[in-house]
Amino acid sequence: MNLTDIDDGIDNYLSTHVPEIAETICRLVSIPSMTGDEAAAQRFMHELYSSLNLEVISLEADIERLRKHSAFVPSNWSYEGRPNIVGILHGATSARSLILNGHIDVVSPEPVGEWSVPPWEGRVIGNKVYGRGACDTKGGLVASFYALKCLIELGLRLQGTVILQSVIEEEPLAGGGTLACLAQGITADGMIVVEPNQEVVLTLAHTGILFFRVRVLGRPAHAGLSHLGVNAIGKLNRIYDELMDLDQARATRVHDPIFERDHPRSCHLNIGTYRAGDSSTTVAGWAEIECRMSYIPDEDPEGVKSQVEQAIDRVVQHDDWLASHPPEITWMKRGAIAWKQDPQHPFAEMLKSVMGQVMGTKVEVVGVPWGMDSRFAGLFNIAAATIGPTGRNFHGIDEYVELDSVVNCAKVLAMFTSRWCGTYDDQRGSLRT
Repeated sequence: MNLTDIDDGIDNYLSTHVPEIAETICRLVSIPSMTGDEAAAQRFMHELYSSLNLEVISLEADIERLRKHSAFVPSNWSYEGRPNIVGILHGATSARSLILNGHIDVVSPEPVGEWSVPPWEGRVIGNKVYGRGACDTKGGLVASFYALKCLIELGLRLQGTVILQSVIEEEPLAGGGTLACLAQGITADGMIVVEPNQEVVLTLAHTGILFFRVRVLGRPAHAGLSHLGVNAIGKLNRIYDELMDLDQARATRVHDPIFERDHPRSCHLNIGTYRAGDSSTTVAGWAEIECRMSYIPDEDPEGVKSQVEQAIDRVVQHDDWLASHPPEITWMKRGAIAWKQDPQHPFAEMLKSVMGQVMGTKVEVVGVPWGMDSRFAGLFNIAAATIGPTGRNFHGIDEYVELDSVVNCAKVLAMFTSRWCGTYDDQRGSLRT
């Protein structure tokens, strides 16, 4: 059975199963699965994977094992009753293996009253499937499932092992999902992570992310005697200005072209919250900001932290109050390590070629300015990439995924899997559709 026959069979199978694919997305979307409450949706994924006669594993994160891992980020939830669901189609250990990974958890749909379609209904309107998580990233999970279902029902025998992973708590960048699976030994030679709006771009990198808090103390006084106090807001404002200068300086000197397809910046420092004082009748005795700092894969995160600390120290050196009352800098445990996959790796080159074939257009290699679970792959010597169906309003009102892009994603995943893992020529004649 030659490659053209396989590709034609995949294309025909998935093109004729669109209603079934749409129904599966709707059923999955109709099961609420906000981070921390993924169990019901994972039971559905367990049923899906079991329907393919895969070895299905329900894997709860081992917190003691994970705490020892350098990339572990804690979450606010217990792992009990929140399993990752893994479906394994076993192949020869001598052949290349592949993980198709996606996250089941979604963000809150609030304000629900603003939706034109109920967020947990799962409704098809034309080419769009609406609902919370339809695009981010239940549509991608369904595409992964149908990619393997297609290969199995066409009668193709894959040489290498294929692993489906439906994981928890990706949204808060925590470690109880993909990292837990990999740390438990469920690894492969390659991993594709499905994420939204990656239909005609191949994502091979994302920035690292650091979160930190700066807290400054002042000297409170009655508002009627404010000249006797030291206002922490004014002191923190000076630090704010210095950090914004650092942001601009890094925008000028820190570059990686993979992140600059749409914007001429590779990294950002964002001050997202500012809290201060207890009452307008009192001089603010405290003020604090919380910040998100990104960095490119070639940078040392400890060096990036040092840049922040040095910027704050420059302010301190020119302020007697801050010199005697040093700002408190807290680096938070949450965040994401930077990730970059070599675009010349055979895994990346093959995936790019298949995407171009299916989409009929040039596929660009890009990086994104947010964290994804693909960041864990390099820690386990796994080649990785991110692709996924197209949609809009993920994390927003009236989220939807475009159904034809889910089908195209499934075609890419199926065709790539047949190439990467290899197929046996079983001489059984025409493909079953």
